[in-house]
Amino acid sequence: MALYGRTPIPLIAAAILLSTLLAYKLYAPKVDPADMKLYPDDLQLVAEGKALYAGHCASCHGATLEGQSNWRERNAKGLLPAPPHDENGHTWHHDDASLFKVTKHGPQIVAGPDYKSDMPAFEDVLSDRDIVAVLSYIKSTWPAEVRATHDEINRRAGQ
Repeated sequence: MALYGRTPIPLIAAAILLSTLLAYKLYAPKVDPADMKLYPDDLQLVAEGKALYAGHCASCHGATLEGQSNWRERNAKGLLPAPPHDENGHTWHHDDASLFKVTKHGPQIVAGPDYKSDMPAFEDVLSDRDIVAVLSYIKSTWPAEVRATHDEINRRAGQ
């Protein structure tokens, strides 16, 4: 209870928390999804991406990014299983913009409209920032030499 002339401690704590959150929203590094660039060293963004990955991607691509078994061979439906997103897969062979576009619009955006896949487009599910967060999380898990190679792929792609 507040005494005359004194502010209760829970009210002070709430004010501090609110001002901290507001400061973070105003001054935290902004992700510009228009450039489709990944930020694997942004710990907050990577944490958000990890949670989003768990909720939207892990059921197919694996909780530890391991992909589905026999991912290079078409299954009974004639579709390729979900590939791994760790260093054993081919995700890191593609520049940031391509990864963003495939995630947002589905693999048909690069493979053509007739390409059949279980991979959905996430444009109506995840925001651009969410997509950048998921992909940043994935990249954050790659070994240093794979990340360096991926950075070079981005440089060659003009990103």
